[in-house]
Amino acid sequence: MLILLLISAVAFDFLNGFHDSSNIVATVISSRAMKPKVALYLTALMNFIAPFIFGVAVAEAVGKNVIDSSSINVTVVIAATLSAVIWNILTWYLGIPSSSSHALVGGLLGAAILAQGPGVVKLNGLFMILIALLISPPLGFLIGNLLMRFVRFTFKNVSPRINNTFKRLQIFTSLGLALAHGSNDAQKTMGIITLGLISYGYQSTFHVPLWVIALSAGSFALGTASGGWRLIRTLGGRIYKIRPADAFTSQTASAAVILGAAILGGPVSTTHVISSAIMGAGAADRVNKVRWQIGLDMLITWGLTIPATAAVSALIHFLLVQFN
Repeated sequence: MLILLLISAVAFDFLNGFHDSSNIVATVISSRAMKPKVALYLTALMNFIAPFIFGVAVAEAVGKNVIDSSSINVTVVIAATLSAVIWNILTWYLGIPSSSSHALVGGLLGAAILAQGPGVVKLNGLFMILIALLISPPLGFLIGNLLMRFVRFTFKNVSPRINNTFKRLQIFTSLGLALAHGSNDAQKTMGIITLGLISYGYQSTFHVPLWVIALSAGSFALGTASGGWRLIRTLGGRIYKIRPADAFTSQTASAAVILGAAILGGPVSTTHVISSAIMGAGAADRVNKVRWQIGLDMLITWGLTIPATAAVSALIHFLLVQFN
């Protein structure tokens, strides 16, 4: 069962990176600031090194603050991870950006409640995580919108050649966004694996071993390097035609929100933060520039993710118990 946990966790981390690579590289590719492969490989490198730089506060939030780690077994953790994997594959196939963070939280809740009852849920910790997930997309939209307005006002009388400057600046903003992304998303699997190690009796307290950090960061970076092209097309072109200034402001806004959350230990949906920042930057130009139907699709997915993954996780846990 422990081997199954590690396999499912690595698979989730790989798919998380594969799924979320679109978040980081879509704008920089769409604005032609970087070639696709270069953008993906640099992003993968930043994703790998980020947890070693910014610590594992998010891993602790996911592993310690959602459910009581002393009251669950490894079957719960496996069911949660597998349900998140299934959701990632489904939303990737449909080309809809969704949240791996929501999927993992929903998976933990569904399996844990079925196994131990509602009392296993840490309501205060869950509330803080849901608050972080809830407020981060509007914050990304707001900062992206304000930054774009500032850029438009500051450079309103400048030659169109300013786009070349924004393209060069995107090299730095995209790397900063990749670091922020790795500091937040890669850590969630670290929390899951550590939770499994505690439930299996390999360690008595919650601390993330170095090999877990390396394994999670490595599989996450490998998934990023593989690239989820369906979602790259959604974020890079279907919301609206992204220009260098749009890309620069949305990357800066996203990096600020995601990195701030990672330092504070708040797991956020990088997918929704970045998508919201892109829409905020576009709306600063003109409201009808943005294809709001794409945003509505993401909002519906956002609302469905936790209950759907909770239900799938509970079913998987039931089946694992029956065949164990």
